[in-house]
Amino acid sequence: MVERVAAFIREKHLLSEGDRVVAGVSGGADSVCLFHVLVSLRQKMGLTLHAVHVHHGIRGGEADRDAAFVERLAAEWDVPCVVVREDVPARAAEMGLSEEEAGRLLRYAAFRKEAERMGGAKIAVGHHKEDQAETILHNLFRGSALKGLSGMSAVSGDVIRPLLCVGKSEILSYIKEHGLTYCEDSTNACGDYTRNRIRRLLPEICREVNAGAVEHILAAGEKIAQADAWFEEEAERIWAARGVAESGRCGIEARAVAELPEILAGYLILRMIRLRTGSVKDITSAHVEAVRLLAGMETGKRVCLPYGLEAVREYRMLWLKDREIPAGTAEAAAPGGPCAGRLSFSRFPREKNQKIPENRYTKWLDYDKIKGTLSLRTRQPGDYITLKGGGRKSLKSFFIDEKIPRGLRDRIPVLAEENHVLWIVGYRISEYYKITETTKEILQAQADGGEVHGRQDPDSDPGGRGQ
Repeated sequence: MVERVAAFIREKHLLSEGDRVVAGVSGGADSVCLFHVLVSLRQKMGLTLHAVHVHHGIRGGEADRDAAFVERLAAEWDVPCVVVREDVPARAAEMGLSEEEAGRLLRYAAFRKEAERMGGAKIAVGHHKEDQAETILHNLFRGSALKGLSGMSAVSGDVIRPLLCVGKSEILSYIKEHGLTYCEDSTNACGDYTRNRIRRLLPEICREVNAGAVEHILAAGEKIAQADAWFEEEAERIWAARGVAESGRCGIEARAVAELPEILAGYLILRMIRLRTGSVKDITSAHVEAVRLLAGMETGKRVCLPYGLEAVREYRMLWLKDREIPAGTAEAAAPGGPCAGRLSFSRFPREKNQKIPENRYTKWLDYDKIKGTLSLRTRQPGDYITLKGGGRKSLKSFFIDEKIPRGLRDRIPVLAEENHVLWIVGYRISEYYKITETTKEILQAQADGGEVHGRQDPDSDPGGRGQ
């Protein structure tokens, strides 16, 4: 195991001699295996190794047990260890995310904090072959582009995954061979997490469909990664030859986009958006397709995008530029539609075991708790959201805590009932309006460009409480 992982580290250039490494150690089998392998390589490679364990504040005494176990293990192996305690349910509510996603973000934030404290370190996590297969399937099921279907990279910025070359059975054999112990996380059997559901499917697929299913999924991921890299390179070549970058905008001849195969045109458009914003995180396939179709339209047509951008067809050129938003107008990206902020609503009865959508731009709210008239606007003095437990937080404090730049704060749309904000669009909803077991009717609010996860009744109206 150690030699295989060392060879993989060399092949993928994960570590160099003398590197500083933060190991994320949950106490589970995968992280204990990773930790032991890194300890085994420490002297040979001259590594400076620290361990970080994140206590999620979810599993009570079981979580305390895991934290104590990791501390003992680190002390036994003479590795400095930091235990970071987080209240993941509360933070998930504040961020408007699932506990699964909030936990992931908080873990990596803790890892990076320790890496910075060490003066710059690489972060090692224990993902293995089955994790890779689960990631590819998860992204396939939720509708990902090629990059998502290629799975996790062995190196992602400051994060390395040395165990991607080995499978779960090999990890368990290694642990048994070396007489190691580990902690079982009861939430791994919980059906509330999407990843766990997929994890239960894989063994059945291997039994009932093909014993080599995991290896075949990984091989497909490798091929998809190669295709993704080729399209990226080709888009870069086209941009370098024909693109134009000016102050406040970038552009290319519309004909150059219209003549490309659809998939390559999409990569070129993403290349342009990334040039203007540095990120394509909130760009959906609907946004890309709207811009691509714009290349074949007449001059003057435009498409609204996230990050305060718009795509405009001007004579022979297709431009991406910052758009001007009139004071007091909420900003909501609307592919193919007007650039003023806009929400659409539908109302329907709550059904048993309905899954609440996790999309940033589609939210479900407790309709019965809405008593006044709703408005979509930008922030106003006195605006607040309700936190878990009934406390309040002002919008000003929320923006500061989330490190949202000042220049963007007056452009973010909010859905509000007087000064009580139901939804900071693109961020979180107020705890007071969340769906509970007592909810009878659901109000679905969808920002232009958001995906619909629930029922959609085109004839429904939210009772005149919003427009």
